[in-house]
Amino acid sequence: MPESLPMNDGNGVYSYRKNSQLQKEGSDVMMGLIKEAILEKMDIKILLASTSNASFHIVDFGCSIGPNTFLAMQNIIEAVTHKYQTQSKNIQISPEFQVFFNDHVTNDFNTLFKSLPPERRYFASAVPGSFYGHLFPSRSIHFAYSSYSLQWLSKTPEELVDEKSRSWNKGKIHYIDASKEVTSAYVAQFENDMEVFLNARAKEIVEGGMIVMILPGKHSELDHSQVAAGFNILKFFESSLTDMINEGILEETLVDSFNVPLYVASPKDMTKVVKRNDYFSIERMEITESQSKIVDEADAKSLIIHLRATLEGIFTKYFGVKISDEMFARTMDKCEEISAWMKVEYKKASQLFVVLKQISTKKDLVIFESGLLDFLEYLFSGGS
Repeated sequence: MPESLPMNDGNGVYSYRKNSQLQKEGSDVMMGLIKEAILEKMDIKILLASTSNASFHIVDFGCSIGPNTFLAMQNIIEAVTHKYQTQSKNIQISPEFQVFFNDHVTNDFNTLFKSLPPERRYFASAVPGSFYGHLFPSRSIHFAYSSYSLQWLSKTPEELVDEKSRSWNKGKIHYIDASKEVTSAYVAQFENDMEVFLNARAKEIVEGGMIVMILPGKHSELDHSQVAAGFNILKFFESSLTDMINEGILEETLVDSFNVPLYVASPKDMTKVVKRNDYFSIERMEITESQSKIVDEADAKSLIIHLRATLEGIFTKYFGVKISDEMFARTMDKCEEISAWMKVEYKKASQLFVVLKQISTKKDLVIFESGLLDFLEYLFSGGS
């Protein structure tokens, strides 16, 4: 069972709803690319012919509690509507849209649905459950979207907390600046998770349907220590935990057995998994960059609050509320140091943008032929 690690719920000062601006900025950069992909790569006639009704089904995998998901759905629907009207000039009526908002069962769906835009042009449904598994009937989804969700692994690689393993990540909470063996364990877990994700989507998405994924990314040629997505800042959380160990506030063994289940992928990582999966064609894949807005200590404080909204659930689940609060407070005290470091190291924020299209493959042909042979054998045997 994949770990449930939702963002901070509600509308409090550390809630994800009030601290998801960085994800919004990253997604906003991509909206033009998504519209291009829909207009250039989507075939409405094939998509709607693949299902028994004329409604168009969209899923946001990892929707959290808004508001970013609503903006994304609005932009996608506008692009699909434009494509529909362009491709079907003789038909003035656009399809009805059904949007499925998916996240972990512990996600705050109440806050999400209380915030639904009243002017929305779609029917909305919640689909709780991990996207590392099947969630929808076969061939029922036309467009799948996931933004800043697939960097989260389904679990922490087990070998990282095994003292007898070469991948034991003693004293660290992540793979950045860790050993090659630790990094390899993270890579293997990412590849396994993405394969599970794509296999599930391959059954759920209609032929010609699309997946758009946005996640923190890095250039393939860069070392993992050069992650430009801001996650290098985890070293400061690690430093705060180490200070607490040295002061006798925290047991060293607790830190030795904790790792953040997050991986920043490269185009090379993603291409390898997609090609091995063989159910999707890569229509577009690239790293996009936006200039860092970290210019002073106040910006560093805002970043820490943002990361708290994202990561607090993970730290609290493992260390408890008291230790987690202390760690975030100590890291906030390092803002001057963090700001100076980021001016040098964090020049740009990088995102991996991926567009995939569902295709017929040799795997499908084998399944079809096997089913056909069984059917013919049934007929020739007299139906007995």
